[in-house]
Amino acid sequence: MENSKPISSPMVSGCKLSKSGSDKFLYVSLYRSVVGALQYATITRPEISFSVNKVCQFMSNPLEQHWSAVKRILRYLKGTISLGLHLQPAPPNSQPASPNSPLSIHAYCDADWASDPDDRRSTSGAAIFIGPNLISWWSKKQTVVARSSTEAEYRSLALAPAEVMWIQTLLTELHVSHHSPIIYCDNMSTVALAHNPVLHARTKHMKLDLFFVREKVAANLLRVVHVPAIDQYADILTKSLSPSRFCELRSKLKLADSLSHPT
Repeated sequence: MENSKPISSPMVSGCKLSKSGSDKFLYVSLYRSVVGALQYATITRPEISFSVNKVCQFMSNPLEQHWSAVKRILRYLKGTISLGLHLQPAPPNSQPASPNSPLSIHAYCDADWASDPDDRRSTSGAAIFIGPNLISWWSKKQTVVARSSTEAEYRSLALAPAEVMWIQTLLTELHVSHHSPIIYCDNMSTVALAHNPVLHARTKHMKLDLFFVREKVAANLLRVVHVPAIDQYADILTKSLSPSRFCELRSKLKLADSLSHPT
C-alpha cells in the first residue's frame, strides 16, 4: 500500500458488504491482522468506526470484496495521516474569571434500519460530547432485527442514556458542574415515544428500552430533542456517505489536521 493513491473517504457511498458475491480471499491471516490493527486506529479516528465495524464482521470468512474495502480504508488513512481529535478548552473561550462554568453534555444517536443485506439487522451509532469535545462514540450492529425504523432508532437511543448517565455520575464525583444532558435524534416518532407516557401496543416488544429512556426523561435527568437529518452528526457512524458529506461530518466530530493545530 506504500505506492497507493490516497482517497477522500474510507468506504464507497452506499456500499453494502455481504457474505457472498465474490471469491474467497485466500490470505485469511493477513486480513485478520490488518483489520485487527485498524480496530486500534478507531480509538483516535472515530470517522472510520463504521467502515472498520463492517469489515470486522467477516473475519471468519473474508472475500475479495471485503479485502478491497480494507484496502480503501488504508488508502484513506494514508491521505489523512495527520488527522486527529482536536481537544479544546471547555467551555470554549472561557475567561479565568469564570472557571466553574457548567459543562454541557450532549449526544447524537442514529440508526440505519435493516442495513445488513444478509440478516437485515440495523446499525446503531452515537457520538457523545462534553462541551465542544467528542469523548465517546460507537458504531454497532444491533443484536436483533428491528421491525420498523422507529424501533431501530429507539434501540439506538436507549444505548446513549446509559453512557451519558455514567459520564454524568463521573463528573458529579469529580465535583465538576454540568448541565442536564441532551440527546439529539432525527426520528420524530422516536422523540415522541421518549416523552409519551402511554405504552402503545405496537411498541410492547421494546418496552424495556422505552421504560429506561422515559424514566430518565420524566425525572428530568436528560432531554431527548429532535434534530434535522442534515445536522445529525452520528450519520457518519451508521452508513457509508459521499465524500463531501463525509468530510462535512468529519469536521463536526472535531477531527482536525495536527499540522494546522500545533500543540
